[in-house]
Amino acid sequence: MMRRADVGQLVLVGAIWGASYLFIRIAAPAFGPVAMAGARAILAALLMLPILLWRGVAGETLRHWKGIALVGVTNVALPFILFNFAALAIPAGLSSILSSTTPLFAALIGAIWLGDRLTVQRMAGLAIGFAGVVLLVADKVHLGGGALWQTLAAAFACLAATLLYGFTGNFIKRHMAQVPPLAIAGGSQVAAAVLLALPMAATWPETTPGLEAWTALVALCALCTSFVYVLFYDLIARLGASRAMGSLFLIPAFGVLWGGLFLGEPFTLRMALCCGVILAGCALTMGLLKLPAWPRGPAPGEDEAARKRWTIVRLR
Repeated sequence: MMRRADVGQLVLVGAIWGASYLFIRIAAPAFGPVAMAGARAILAALLMLPILLWRGVAGETLRHWKGIALVGVTNVALPFILFNFAALAIPAGLSSILSSTTPLFAALIGAIWLGDRLTVQRMAGLAIGFAGVVLLVADKVHLGGGALWQTLAAAFACLAATLLYGFTGNFIKRHMAQVPPLAIAGGSQVAAAVLLALPMAATWPETTPGLEAWTALVALCALCTSFVYVLFYDLIARLGASRAMGSLFLIPAFGVLWGGLFLGEPFTLRMALCCGVILAGCALTMGLLKLPAWPRGPAPGEDEAARKRWTIVRLR
C-alpha cells in the first residue's frame, strides 16, 4: 500500500507535467515552434547537466551516446517542435488529452516491432483508446474553413509526437534497458540542444519575446523538463514503474484544469467523455484495468456435476 507522501508525489508529478501544455500555449506564439524547441532544449540541458553529475551517471551518458542521441531526436527535439506547432491552434487542455495516447502507440509499436503479445484485453484497450481520439478530433469538424485544417493539423501534430514517444519507449526497451533512465533523460536533452541550436538561431523571432513568454519558457524547462524527471525517477525507484506510470493519467486532468484557470479555455462535456474513453483504453492496454472475466465452461474430463453447475451459470 502506498504511503500518503507517495500519493502526494504522484499527484505533484501529474500536476507539473499537466502544466507543461499551459506554458507551451503561452510561449509558443512568441517564440515560434522551432526557436522555442531549441531554447527549451538548451535551457533544460543546462539544468540537467548538474543533475547528471550529482547522480553520477554522466559516464553512462557518454558510454551510450549513440542511442541517447537518437532518443534526443525522437523523444525531445521532434516532439518539442510538434507540440509547439499544435499550441498555435488548439487549447492546452486538448493537447494534454491527445498526449495521453502515448501508451496506445507504445503498445501498438511493441506488438509490430518487438512481437509483444496483443491479448484480447490489450486489443480492446487499443480500440477503445483510438475510438476516443477519433470522437475527440471529429468534434472539431464543425469549425469549417481554415480553422478546421489548422485544428486538424495541430491534433495530428500531437498524435505524431505521441507516436514518437511510443517508438522511443520500445527502442529503449530493446536497446537501452541497462542504461540508467536519468542518463537517458539528461543526455537526450543535451543531444536535442546540439541538434536544435542552428535551427533555433535561424528561426529566432525578429521581435524579442516578452516577459510572460520568457517566464513560461523558464518554468517549462525548470519544472516540467528537469525537476519533474527527478521526482518521477524517484517514484520509479520506490514504487516501481507500473505504479509510477499512474501519474501520467493525471496529466490530461491537470492540463485541462490549468488551461481553464489561467487561459479561460472551455472544457465541454464531450471533451470530458472523450478523455475518459482514451484513458480507459490506455488503462486496459497497460493492464491497470481488467476486462470482466467470463465464466469458463468445464473441461471435457470434468464430472457431470460440474457440467450442470456451468449450465446453471449460463442460464443465470
